[in-house]
Amino acid sequence: MLPVITLVGRPNVGKSTLFNRLTRTRDALVADFPGLTRDRQYGVGRVGPGPYVIVDTGGISGGDGVESLMERQVRLAIEEADHLLFMVDAQHGLSPADQDIAQVLRRTGKPLTLVVNKIDNISQDLGSIEFHALGLGDPVAIAAAQGRGVSALLEQVFRQLPAEAGADDTADGRDTAEQGTQIAVVGRPNAGKSTLINRILGEERVVAFDSPGTTRDSVFIPFALGERRYTLIDTAGVRRRARVSDAIEKFSVIKTLQAIEACNVVILVLDARQGIGEQDATLAGHIVDSGKALVIAVNKWDGLDAELRDQIRDMISRKLTFLDFAATHFISALHGSGVGLLLDEVDAAFANAVRDLPTPLLTRLLEDAVQEHQPPLVHGHRIKLRYAHQGGRNPPIIVIHGNQTGDLPDAYRRYLINRFRKALKLAGTPLRLQFKTGSNPYEGKRNTLTARQVKHRQRLKRFVGRKR
Repeated sequence: MLPVITLVGRPNVGKSTLFNRLTRTRDALVADFPGLTRDRQYGVGRVGPGPYVIVDTGGISGGDGVESLMERQVRLAIEEADHLLFMVDAQHGLSPADQDIAQVLRRTGKPLTLVVNKIDNISQDLGSIEFHALGLGDPVAIAAAQGRGVSALLEQVFRQLPAEAGADDTADGRDTAEQGTQIAVVGRPNAGKSTLINRILGEERVVAFDSPGTTRDSVFIPFALGERRYTLIDTAGVRRRARVSDAIEKFSVIKTLQAIEACNVVILVLDARQGIGEQDATLAGHIVDSGKALVIAVNKWDGLDAELRDQIRDMISRKLTFLDFAATHFISALHGSGVGLLLDEVDAAFANAVRDLPTPLLTRLLEDAVQEHQPPLVHGHRIKLRYAHQGGRNPPIIVIHGNQTGDLPDAYRRYLINRFRKALKLAGTPLRLQFKTGSNPYEGKRNTLTARQVKHRQRLKRFVGRKR
């Protein structure tokens, strides 16, 4: 298995910055804001002597509520680590929180390296000298933001790793998950996204707290169910732009939209107790525009009376009519009712999104649709649609060739989409049509007249002249 290296430290010491440096990505949010990271973030290390799994964790600061849940996530990450990188801040110096964390890490018995970060403008020896008091060996000084000392740090870490740790280079989190289906779980704040992910996984993998905005980053979680491989992407809740004032939350919204672009299937979580709001419809519009397969999960369905359930169904049919291709499941992430069917629906939606559509079948369906309902007249001429073929997958794209297709009304385009989707049974995925108009090979060209044709034209001109 690949070695697992976990970053540990108090808030705002640069763990996420080092994580991005080692993975050569921007998967972890970085800002001058303590307590930004709250969940475990996994990545594949690209800097160093060999491959490894790097784990970013939230800062250990003590406290109640969400802080205690964050510490629980850190302790779980420490348990699964082969090596710990205990990060401290050279600019702020040694603090009582660093001493408390050092005691906790010392009791775990895990091999660790003390990393002194933020030596940008100070001497390495001067910035590291006071941290010898922790009794954790010689500290390694780095500047994660600039990459200074990072390669040397990894070389030292690999010298301390057990030989069997790097035996299998295919067991890393992200690369293995790329062979499976990536599922982004999106929705408004406090809709139950993290609770749903924990229910699917059967463990408290991400922080779930009864407070909007608990999840701030997009967290990639690979897992397997039998022979099927998946990657669940827990995302931050998306609110209306007018209500997003915190800069950190603005970055979280960006990460959520990026997660939609990166995934194969989206699970849109709706809160049955809050109803269907404008932000739900806006987020659904982003999903449709991205062309991703979609499954709708209406959460917190338990305990609602029959009248309220009918109202929610009516709101979905009225406000989310453009999602008629997606299956809707009514679930309770907290109690687990209906959750077991979601992955089967995800598999079906993704299978439809990547289906191969034969050209003869598409052309025959196009001919049947045109025969049943002819395109309208444009400038006195009928629009002709000749044949169709597949132009892409995920989402399925059907290319239709004909003449004057640019004048085809939107209503007729929707008619064709509905006909194709119904005939091909493409449930769970959007369908896109592209129209191409064949060019006239004789446009702009003039016939070259033969000598006989020239004489005939001249005779006609003389005859017309005499008649006048």
